[in-house]
Amino acid sequence: MSWDIQDLFRRHANGMSRSLQRKGFNPETAADLTQDAFLRVIAKPPEEHTESHNPCAYLYRAVRNLGINHNRREALVSTVPLDDAEALNIADPSPSQESIIYSRQCLWQTNKALSELPERTRQAFEMHRLGERTIAEIAEELGISSTRAWSLIRDAYRHLVLNVDRS
Repeated sequence: MSWDIQDLFRRHANGMSRSLQRKGFNPETAADLTQDAFLRVIAKPPEEHTESHNPCAYLYRAVRNLGINHNRREALVSTVPLDDAEALNIADPSPSQESIIYSRQCLWQTNKALSELPERTRQAFEMHRLGERTIAEIAEELGISSTRAWSLIRDAYRHLVLNVDRS
């Protein structure tokens, strides 16, 4: 038994979806269940000796059974309708105690790593990262070349990456 799935889909998918909608399914769920029915037929077509030689009836039965299974699964899940104001109050925006402790440890490690840097390297890094100055401005203020200013900043970043645990 060889079915032309594309032709069957073109001819019957909308009708199958509408039949599910008449049974109370929303359009998105009906479309999903209809596609699932066709996917099941593609994945495991009916055997030659099955009673159903009517592809349309077979597909409608498959989508009906999928709808029944969907309703059974939905009945197992309890949902509580919430309005927007209630939904916003569910998640606590404050960080957990573990996050606070971890952040403090990272800050302590960063401060320690910065204090280990040579004065000029630390100063160039702080001017770049905290002062938001360009490399050219840093080079001019420190009286060094732009290449040297960049290498100081790069060395500071490397030192921080190696000494601050961010995992």
